[in-house]
Amino acid sequence: MAVLATVLASTTVGTAGAAEPERLVVDLATDTGPFHGGASGSLYGVYGDGVPSRNLLEGMHVRTVSTKAQDGPQHPGADALEVLPPFVDSGGKDVYIYMTDIYRGFPYQWPGADGPARLADFKAKIKKQVQQVLTMGDYKDHVVYVPFNEPEGNMFGTGDWSYNKVSWLKDPQHYFAAWKETYQLIKSLDPQARIAGPNTSVLYDQVKGFLQYAKANDVVPDVMTWHELSSPAAVRTSVAKYRQWEKEVGIDPLPINVNEYGHNYHLSVPGQVVQWVSAIEESKIDADLAYWNIDGNLNDSAVEANKGNGQWWLFNAYGQMTGHTVKVTAPHPNVQYTLQGVATLDEDKKQSRAIFGGKSGDADVVFQNIDPELFGTTVHATVQEIPWTGQVGDSAQPLRIADQEIQVGTDGTATLPMTGMNEMSAYQVILSPGGNGGAPAEPSVGWRKTYEAENATYTGRGYSKNGPEGSPSQVGKFATSGAYNVGGLRTGSDGVLAFDVEVPQDGTYDLSVFANSYNLYDLVKEQGPTNVFLRVDGKDPQELRLPLGYKWVVWGHTDTSVKLTAGKHRITLAAKDPDLGVTKGDAIIDKIDLSLRDEHVTAPAIYEAEYATLSGARPDYTSASTSGPGAVRLPKDASATFWVYAPTDGEATVSVDHLGGGRAGLSLNGEKLDVPKVGGGKEGTDDVRVFLSGGINKITVTGASRELALDRLRVTQSHGTLVPKVYQAEDGTVSGAAKVTDAYGFASGGKAVTDVGDGKANALTLDVVAERSGRHALTIRYSNAEQAPATHYNPDPIARHADLSVNGEPARRVLFPTTFHYNNFWDLTVPVTLKKGTNRLTFTADELPDFNGDTYNQYDQRSPYAPVIDRIAVTPLTQG
Repeated sequence: MAVLATVLASTTVGTAGAAEPERLVVDLATDTGPFHGGASGSLYGVYGDGVPSRNLLEGMHVRTVSTKAQDGPQHPGADALEVLPPFVDSGGKDVYIYMTDIYRGFPYQWPGADGPARLADFKAKIKKQVQQVLTMGDYKDHVVYVPFNEPEGNMFGTGDWSYNKVSWLKDPQHYFAAWKETYQLIKSLDPQARIAGPNTSVLYDQVKGFLQYAKANDVVPDVMTWHELSSPAAVRTSVAKYRQWEKEVGIDPLPINVNEYGHNYHLSVPGQVVQWVSAIEESKIDADLAYWNIDGNLNDSAVEANKGNGQWWLFNAYGQMTGHTVKVTAPHPNVQYTLQGVATLDEDKKQSRAIFGGKSGDADVVFQNIDPELFGTTVHATVQEIPWTGQVGDSAQPLRIADQEIQVGTDGTATLPMTGMNEMSAYQVILSPGGNGGAPAEPSVGWRKTYEAENATYTGRGYSKNGPEGSPSQVGKFATSGAYNVGGLRTGSDGVLAFDVEVPQDGTYDLSVFANSYNLYDLVKEQGPTNVFLRVDGKDPQELRLPLGYKWVVWGHTDTSVKLTAGKHRITLAAKDPDLGVTKGDAIIDKIDLSLRDEHVTAPAIYEAEYATLSGARPDYTSASTSGPGAVRLPKDASATFWVYAPTDGEATVSVDHLGGGRAGLSLNGEKLDVPKVGGGKEGTDDVRVFLSGGINKITVTGASRELALDRLRVTQSHGTLVPKVYQAEDGTVSGAAKVTDAYGFASGGKAVTDVGDGKANALTLDVVAERSGRHALTIRYSNAEQAPATHYNPDPIARHADLSVNGEPARRVLFPTTFHYNNFWDLTVPVTLKKGTNRLTFTADELPDFNGDTYNQYDQRSPYAPVIDRIAVTPLTQG
C-alpha cells in the first residue's frame, strides 16, 4: 500500500466524465475571528520541569494545562505549583488546578462521617491550596482554580464516597450550596482568583440550572468548563448550546475550556486530532487533550524528554498560525472521521496557512478569493505531510511533499489536488506571494511504501492476528495502521514474518518497523526490549530491539537501513537467527515502512525564514535571489525562531543562508551561543557547528546590527568538530549504597551504576576533562522503570531525578522520564558550564518533601533515587 501523498497545482477541477473529488474550500475573504490557538491544551501532560522539556512545551504552543493539586496523591508528578513556573516560562497561559485531586482514588476517596464533615475537610484543603498559590508571586496570575471535577460522578454523585449518595443532577441543592461556599472561600483568600466550573463529564442540560443558581447568588464561574469525551461534532454543538444558555440566563459570554477531549483512538494520530483542532478553533475556546495513559508526555505527544511524535508536530504547525481564521467548508461539515481543516490569513505576513486531514485517498484543497493586493497573481504553495509515528515513536519535521508556484485563476481561485492521502496523517499548506524568483525546494522524500504485518506471510508457531484495534466504534482502543497487527515473535518461538516488497531502483532504503511490547508483561519483564532478527532475502542479518510501551498496542518504531536492488525482495523478521541468537520477550508488529534514501532524504533539512515564528519582523517577498517565496529582514533585536529536529544528540551543521544587509546572533534552546555573528554586507552562507539535542531544538536568529535579510536555515548532521568525550559510570567513584551492577546487559560495556540516592551519601562522582572553558552538553545515558501503585487505568511511572553538582557548585535537579524498563537505556542532555581541565561531576538524589516542607508523599510517588546511570558524554556546545 503506497502512502505517499502528492500534489499537483491547478486552477481547474476534474475532467469531463470523471467523478468530482471531494473539496475542502478555504475562503480567504471570510474572516471568522482572531486566531486563538486554544486546542493545544493538556490534562496531566506536564510532570515537572524537564518532563517534557521546555522546548517541547514552547514548540507545541501549549496554552493551558489542567493538573493536580500540589502534593495531591492521584498520580506521581504533575504537581500544580511545580509545573507552573516552567510552563509559564515556556509561553503557557493558564494552569487549571484540579483541587479535588488532593484526594486519592477515582471516584475521589473523600473522608468524613457524613456530607457536611466531608465538605469541611475539603474546605480546609482548599484553604491550604490557595495559601500555597499566593506564595508564587506573579506566577499566581496564571492559576485557575477548579473546585470540583466531574461532581456528578464523584463528590455529588451516587457512590460510597459522595456527599449523600444522591446525584446533583437529580437534586442539586447540596452541590449548589457547596459550590457557593467553596467559591466564596477562594475569593475571600484570593480576591483576584479565577474559578472554573462546573467541570462536568458532559455538558448536561442541568448545567443551565447551575448557571441560573450561580447568577442569582453572585458565584458565576470565571471560566466555564466541561469535558467532551465524544467527537469533534459535539464540540461545536455543545458550545452553541451553552452560548444560548448564557443569553437566556443573562450572563455575559465566559471563556470556555473543554478541559478533557479525545480518546485513545484519536490521540497521537494527526489525522484524527486535526478534526478536533478544527472544531475547537472554530469555536474559539480552550481545550485540553484527555489523560488516558501516562502523565508528562503531553497526552501522547512527547517521546522521551525532548522528542515529539506526529501529534506534537501537528500542534507545532497549529501554534504557528497567526492572523485570523477564515471560513473553511469541509466536504462533510462537522462530521467526524471525514476530511476537516482549519485555516488562517495573516495580512501583515501576506501568508495563509491551512491544516487538514482525516481522509484517505484524493481531495482538492481550494483557496478562494485570493487577494491580488496581498498575493499577486501567482502564489507560492508549500505542502507538508505530518505522518502518524505512534504514541512513543519519534518523528522528524513534517515531510515536504511539494513546493511550487501556482497561477491564480481570474476568479481568485487556486486548487491543489491532493492524491494518495493517508487518513492517519495531517497536512499543511502554506500560501505566500509567488512570482519573485525563489527556487522551489525539492520534496524531502522520494519513494516510500507501507507493508502491513497482517498481509505478510507468517511461518512457524505462535501466530496471532490481533484486532480490529481502535476504530470509530471502539474509540477506547489504540489506533493501528490497517486496524490489525501480528503477534508470535516471542521467547521460545520459531516464527518468521515475511514481507514481500518491490522497490524501484538500486540503493539504500530506510526501514522502520512499527512494533510494541508491553513493559510489564511477564515475558517482556525479563529482558526489556524484545529483540528480533531482520534479513533481506535470507542474507545480511541484523538484530533489532523493538520499542517498549506502557500498554499493549502502544506503537513506536525501530529504524534501520537495508541495501536493495531494483525489483522484488523478501524482508523477514524472525524470532531466531542461526548467526545472531534467539528472541527474548514478546512483540506485536503493526507494519514496516520502506523509503528510498536518495538525495531527497540526504539533503540538509530546510527551514524557511518566512515560515518561522517572527518577532519584530515580517517576510519580504521582493528579493529575487531567495529560496522559497521570500526572506525576512531582521533589524536589531528582531528575531526568527525555528523548531529544528535532530535524530540524535550530537554535532550538527547549521547553515545560515542570507542576502546580506547586516549581522545577527544565534541562540540555541534559549542560550546565546558564543559564536561569531552571522551575516554581512552581501549574500552568503555562514556554517555554524552546534550540539543539538535529540528531538526538538529551538534556534533563534536575532538581529544585531543594521538589517540582515535572512533566507533560511539548512541543518545536517556532521562529525569531527564537536567531539564527545565518553566516560563510563562504572569508572567513576561510588560511595555509600551506590554500586556498580552488571544486571543490565544492554548497558554499554555491560555495566552501570545503580542505587544513587536515598541520601547524599549514596553518590556517583566522575571527573571529566574539558579542553576549554565554557558551555558543554552533558549527555547522560540512563534507565528508569520505577512505577507507583495506581488506583485506576493510568499507569503511574515515576520520573526519577538526579541532583547534579559541577565542581562543588549548588546542585541542579534533573528529571528523567521512564524508559519503561531498567534494561532500556535512553540519552538525556543537559547544558553545563565547565572550566578548562578537570571538572568533578557529582550525582546524588533524595526524596523531595511536599510543598510546605513538613510532610512526604505516602504513596511512593516521589522517588528518593536517581536513575540507573550507564555513561556520560561531554561535548562542547559550539565550535571554539
